[in-house]
Amino acid sequence: MTAPRTHGPRERMVFAAAQLIRRDGVGATGMRDVAARAEAPRGSLQHYFPGGKEQLVNEAVTWAGRYAGKRIDRYLAALPEPTPGALFAAMTKQWIDEFEATGFGTGCPVAAATVDSTASTPSAREATATAFASWSTPLTAALTTLDVPPTRAPALATLMISTLEGAILLSRAQESTTPLMTVTKELTPLLNASTTP
Repeated sequence: MTAPRTHGPRERMVFAAAQLIRRDGVGATGMRDVAARAEAPRGSLQHYFPGGKEQLVNEAVTWAGRYAGKRIDRYLAALPEPTPGALFAAMTKQWIDEFEATGFGTGCPVAAATVDSTASTPSAREATATAFASWSTPLTAALTTLDVPPTRAPALATLMISTLEGAILLSRAQESTTPLMTVTKELTPLLNASTTP
C-alpha cells in the first residue's frame, strides 16, 4: 500500500513511515526505505524532516492516531443499528478483514512506536500519547451519541482501544483472527449494557 501520487513527497513519506513502522517497528524502519517506498528523492528527507528519523517517526505516529480517530465517524455512519457493541465490532472487523486479506505481517503503527520508542525520548512519548488521544477523543464522543453517560464514556473508550490493541497483538502472534472475534463477543454485552435508557 503506497500513498497516492496526488499527495506531495512530504505526505507520502509520513504515510510510508507509518506503513513501515506497522510492519517492521521503529528500529528496523530506515530513512532510505521510507524515501524509496514514498517514491521521493532521498535528499528530500533532510529538507522536510530536519529533525531526522525522530521527527519523521513522530509525525507518522501522529498521522496514524488521527487516521484511527477519523475512522470512528465512518464506522458509526455505516452501522445499521448503532450501539456501542456494534461500534466495537466494526473496529475489530477492520482488523479481521485486513488479516484475512493480507496475512498477519502488520499491526498498529501507534502500538509499534509505543513499544519501540517511548523509553527513548520525551518527544516519542508525547507523539504516542497524542496519537492515542486523537483516537480516544472521537471514540468517547461517539459513545456519548450512543447514549453512554458522559461520565462513563472515556473509560469505555480506553477499554475498547486497549482491548483492540491487545487482540491485534494476540492475533498476530497466533496468526489467527480468533482473539479479535473473542473480544468482540465478550465485550459487546458489557458495552451495550452501559447505555442509559
